Amino acid sequence: DFERSGVSHAISYTSPMRMTQLDERRYTVDGYPADCVLVGLRVILKNSPPDLILSGVNRGHNVAEDVVYSGTAGAAMEGGLSGIRSIALSQFYSASAKGPDDIWDPTRAWGLKTVRAVLDMPFADKSFYSVNFPAVKLDAIRGMTVCPQGIRSDATFEVVPHRAPNGRDFMFLRHNTANSSAPEGCDARLGADGWVTITPLRPQLTATDLLDDARATLTKRLG
Repeated sequence: DFERSGVSHAISYTSPMRMTQLDERRYTVDGYPADCVLVGLRVILKNSPPDLILSGVNRGHNVAEDVVYSGTAGAAMEGGLSGIRSIALSQFYSASAKGPDDIWDPTRAWGLKTVRAVLDMPFADKSFYSVNFPAVKLDAIRGMTVCPQGIRSDATFEVVPHRAPNGRDFMFLRHNTANSSAPEGCDARLGADGWVTITPLRPQLTATDLLDDARATLTKRLG
């Protein structure tokens, strides 16, 4: 029930949560986004599980390595782990004159048809999808595209020191949004170029391409 940017897939494992019912069909949870999914599935909808979980729409994109920090993606991942079709939705925003008059215009115009398109796509076991809407005017949106998650070559965050008037030192994190450093054809680059990006994801993090070399290295070391 408050800002949870950057909490990833955190859950309230060591502390209790408070759930508040606002009306017949609306609730808030004072935990993390993934907690909301857990409470929704295990408590509120325990006897009638949903067909679909939508997480978002987040104010700010979740592309490239942003995905691993994202509470929006974390909630969709929890839905996928629970066997429910789940989609994380995020809206790029920009102060540029090329941006939309209202940052939510692209989501309003493309949200429903994008979700419908994703629902026609395959959902493998425990997978989920991440959708990002571009920060451009509606007539500059180039369409929808399926693409891989990218990785930027630059650091994701900068640490900015600040000394308060009372002499205490604080550290602030500043997000690096240099999407131009990500590879061509990935979510970060295509989103910056005006595409609605759709990326299938899963929580299985094994670097399978390194397994054989890692095994060979261990075998050699052990003699």
